[in-house]
Amino acid sequence: MKKYEVVYSQDAILDLDDVWEQVAVASKDYDVTVKYLNEIQDTIEEMASRPKTGIPLYYGDMFTGYYHVNYKEYMAFYRIEESKMLVDIILYAKMDYIRKLGL
Repeated sequence: MKKYEVVYSQDAILDLDDVWEQVAVASKDYDVTVKYLNEIQDTIEEMASRPKTGIPLYYGDMFTGYYHVNYKEYMAFYRIEESKMLVDIILYAKMDYIRKLGL
């Protein structure tokens, strides 16, 4: 089975920094924070061998070209281009992801 290359956008990297800060403040524990971030990235990386099994994102009744994968309270949104899985944003699930994606 083909494994796609996972590429994080600059926004996704900044989002991971935000997640780090949120988890660190909430947990007050470095090890918990590291584990949480590793698990988010592992969840995303696991999709690389089957990216089309992510949850497709529709706006109205049209597919937006985005899929997402959930990890606890967070959602990672990605697109598929050729042999790459492009992770554009990683957001707290209650955020306005449609606006953030510019749809």
